[in-house]
Amino acid sequence: MSSRMRDYILEAAGDLFSRQGFNSTSVDNIAAQAQVAKVTLYKYFKSKELLIIEYLREQDAKLWKKLAASSQQENALAELESLVQQLLDVIADQDFKGFASLNAEVEFPQHDNPVNQTAKEFSRQLREQIASLATRAGIKQAEVLALQLALVIEGTSITGRQQQGNPSIQHAHSLVQTLIKSAQ
Repeated sequence: MSSRMRDYILEAAGDLFSRQGFNSTSVDNIAAQAQVAKVTLYKYFKSKELLIIEYLREQDAKLWKKLAASSQQENALAELESLVQQLLDVIADQDFKGFASLNAEVEFPQHDNPVNQTAKEFSRQLREQIASLATRAGIKQAEVLALQLALVIEGTSITGRQQQGNPSIQHAHSLVQTLIKSAQ
């Protein structure tokens, strides 16, 4: 039962975080959304900061699990292209409200803040995943390509969210193909 309550509070908080932002969402808002007393919320999460960190970890884990489930291709280059395609498809979804970690990194810009440090893990993992696939595909400057593709993905996630219906996704697809081709 306690695991379900914890998950329920996380879900309620996540809904508010994605709609209102992290800093604009108070503990009172979260407790009201989850229909629990603040003492119950604090039983599962000792602070709002720890709740945010857990939410970020959960969102990142869900995304990576989803991507891993459908990324098996015939070779590393095809897997790399598939990974980037899937990420751009996530961004193109009309319900996309941004990657939670990137949103948190903007709201918590202090480098020593635990939320900021947790949020940066998404970008680090993204670059590592791309670099690993690029290395396996025989791309000599895999780290450079990883940074370039991460910039495209992260930039598109922000641009696409701010300007619904714009051609940023199409341009991102084109740019990704150009970057991968030129790196080979």
